[in-house]
Amino acid sequence: MGRVSVIRLLALLMALTLSVPASAQIIIGHRGASGERPEHTLAAYALAVEQGADYIEPDLVPTRDGRLIARHENEISETTNVADLPEFADRKTTKTIDGKEVTGWFTEDFDLYELYRLRAKERLPAIRPANTKYDGEFSLVTLEEIIAWAKLAEKETGKRIGLYPELKHHAYFASIGLDTVPLLLNTLKAAGYTKDDPVLIQSFEPTPLVQVKFRSGFRTVQLMSAEGGPVDAPQLSYAQFMAPEGLKQVAGYAHAIGVPMSSVLNADGSPTALVQNAHDAGLEVHVYTLRRENAFLPPALQMGDDPAGIGNFAAMWTLLVQARVDGVFTDNPGDAGKLKIEP
Repeated sequence: MGRVSVIRLLALLMALTLSVPASAQIIIGHRGASGERPEHTLAAYALAVEQGADYIEPDLVPTRDGRLIARHENEISETTNVADLPEFADRKTTKTIDGKEVTGWFTEDFDLYELYRLRAKERLPAIRPANTKYDGEFSLVTLEEIIAWAKLAEKETGKRIGLYPELKHHAYFASIGLDTVPLLLNTLKAAGYTKDDPVLIQSFEPTPLVQVKFRSGFRTVQLMSAEGGPVDAPQLSYAQFMAPEGLKQVAGYAHAIGVPMSSVLNADGSPTALVQNAHDAGLEVHVYTLRRENAFLPPALQMGDDPAGIGNFAAMWTLLVQARVDGVFTDNPGDAGKLKIEP
C-alpha cells in the first residue's frame, strides 16, 4: 500500500469513528476461536461460542473409512504430531491435490481410530506462540462429535449454535471414491438437522454446492478467492463469479458468497461494488478472515513492527461494517463480539 493510500485510509477511519451504524453481521468462529486455541479442536469451538460466535466453522476432510474429520487440510503434518510417531512414518507420501504436489501425511490414508492416536498442535507457532502451550492436549474430532458437543452446549446455554462446514477438495476426494457430499448430508440428517436449521455449507467448488442445494435444501455458500478459479470448473474464474452476471448465476444455487476482505474493500478502505452487486443478486456476503495480528492486517492498521503483535482489529471491523457485509469469519470472535452492535 502506497503512502497516499495509507493517508486516505487513515482519513477514512477517522471519519468512520464519528458515525458507525448498527451492525447485524453474523460472527463465524473461523475453525473455532483459532486465535487462542489450536484450530479445529473442541476447545477452539467451545471458546468461540463462549465468546459470542453465531456459527462455528469446521473444515471437513474424510478418513479412509469414510468418516468426516475436522482439519483445515487433508495433509495433517502442520496441525498434528503425526510426523513424530514412528509407527506412521511409512504413511508419508506425495500426492497431487487440486493440481498441486503436496508431500506429507493425509487423512484418507488413515482410519478414524488411527487418527484418534494423534494430537493437535498450533498451525502458526511463530505468530501465535501462546497457543503452543496447548500442543498435544487435544485430540482430533469428527463432525458427529462436534454436533454432539454443540447440541449439549445448546441445552446448557439456551443459545442456538450454527454450523458452517466447508467441504474441502471435493473433486479430488470423489475421484478416489470418497464423495463427501453424501457423507455430510447423511451425518446432518442423522443428527436431525433440516434446511430450516442454522446450517451453512460452503465450498470453493460449485459442484458439491449444487448437489447439496438440490438434494437437501440446506443453504450453501460459494467461496471465492481473489485469483484463480474452481478446480471443478477450470474454464471459469472467480473474477467471472464476482461480476454482476456471474453473481446472478451463483444465486441460483447459493445463499451467500464467501470472499476475501480485499474483494469488498479498496486499498484506501472504501467499499468496492461487490457487496452491492451481490445484494442486488439476492446474495449475502461473508468475508474471510479477520485476525488481530499485524501479519494479517494492512500496513495502515498494523501497530508496531512485530508480525505477531496486535494490530487495529477494531478499525478493520469498522471498515467491514461500512461495506455492509453480512458475515465475518474471524479467528477472534471475542474481539468481534465486543464490537458488534445489534440493531
